[in-house]
Amino acid sequence: MKFKLKKGDNVIVTAGKSRGKQGKVVKVFPSDNKVVVEGVNLVKKRERARREGKKGQVLEKASPLHASNVQIFCTGCGKGGRTGYKLEKNAKVRICRRCKREI
Repeated sequence: MKFKLKKGDNVIVTAGKSRGKQGKVVKVFPSDNKVVVEGVNLVKKRERARREGKKGQVLEKASPLHASNVQIFCTGCGKGGRTGYKLEKNAKVRICRRCKREI
């Protein structure tokens, strides 16, 4: 199966605790079928003090989401949708299946 999401895509979360949130894809893991979306699915990670005299801290980090729980966000429709492909001038272009606009 081909992975249809790419780094830099705007997506909307369709399932889970972050449902309805939008964000940009920061990292893609095609082998695991997961994506990391900016500002979505945040978990708290505790970091130890590395040097004496410095304090440890709690960091918020975006955790990977399964790709089936996000949809690419189409600006033409204003909704999440599926992607299709179209050939234009010997180049393969991604389009929205609903409104047929280029993504």
